[in-house]
Amino acid sequence: MSIVGIEALDFGVEDLEVGKRFVTDFGLSQVSDTAFETLNGARLNLAPIDDPALPPAFESGSTLRRMTWGAADAEALETLKKRLADQPGYVDRGDHIECQDPNGMTVAIRVDSLRGVELDVTPINQYGDMRRVDQPSPVYERATPVGIGHAVFFVDDLEATEAFYRDRLGFAVSDRYTDRAVFLRMQARGGHHNLFLLKLPHRGAGLNHVAFTVRDIHEVIGGGLAMNRKQWSTFLGPGRHPISSAYFWYVNSPLGGAFEYYTNEDYLTEAWEPREMQHSLESFTEWAVEGGIDAETRRQKKAEA
Repeated sequence: MSIVGIEALDFGVEDLEVGKRFVTDFGLSQVSDTAFETLNGARLNLAPIDDPALPPAFESGSTLRRMTWGAADAEALETLKKRLADQPGYVDRGDHIECQDPNGMTVAIRVDSLRGVELDVTPINQYGDMRRVDQPSPVYERATPVGIGHAVFFVDDLEATEAFYRDRLGFAVSDRYTDRAVFLRMQARGGHHNLFLLKLPHRGAGLNHVAFTVRDIHEVIGGGLAMNRKQWSTFLGPGRHPISSAYFWYVNSPLGGAFEYYTNEDYLTEAWEPREMQHSLESFTEWAVEGGIDAETRRQKKAEA
C-alpha cells in the first residue's frame, strides 16, 4: 500500500486564540505560533477562517480544510501522482500533490516524515495473562497524543468517496454499515480504521471528528479529565466501540467537530473479512458516559439545569 500515515491537518477557525488554547490543552506541543505537533511529528495547523492560503471549505464555520497523508516513499508518491492527475483541483507542487476528494475535502500527499516513537506502556493484567507484576497501573494528569489516528467525515456521496480512497489511494475496507458508512484503513495490515465515511439523512458534507492515539485506557481517562478541568465540554465518553474495540473520549472542539482520544483498536491483516451490519447504537457503542466524568467528583458530569 502507498499511504502509511496522517501527516497533518489544516484548520480554518473563527477564533484563532481560542483554537490555539484548545489544541494546547488537548496535549499537543506548540512548535510555532499556529502549528502544533503530536509525539510522532504529525502537525495540526491553524489559520483564520478567511485566510486566502487555505483551500475551499466543504462546510460553513470552523472546520478542517486540508488533510495531508504520507506516502511510503518517493516512488509511491510518483505512482499516486499518476493516479490522481485527473482529479478535481489537482496540483503537483513537486514535493507534494493536492486534489479534492468527491466530498470536497482537499487531500494532500507527501513522502512520509513521521517519527518513530518508543514508549514505556504499562501492561494490562487479564485472566491467565498477568504481565504487570509488582507495578501499579499509571494515572495520567493529562494526555500527550502519540499521533493522528483517523478522521471521520459526513459525506454526500458515500459510494464515490469510498471509491476514491479505495481505488485511487489503495485503502482497504475494514467494516461497513449497510448503505450508511464504511471504515477504511490505509494498509492491509494496520489499525481498524484511518478513515470513517458516514452518510446521514439531512446532513451534508462536513467534519464529524478527528482522533488522536494515546498509550492506554488510563491516558484516555486522564486526557478527558484534564480537558474537563480546563472547562472544555465532553461530547461523549469515556466509552468503548465494539466495532473496533477502541476505548474513547470525545471533546467538543472550537475548530469544528470533535477531538477524540482513543486506544486499544483492533489490528487487522489481509486475513480479515470485512463485516457488513446495520448501523445501530449497540453496534457503535458498547457503553459510554454521556457528558463525560467530572474532574472533581470522579462521577458522571451532570448537565447544567
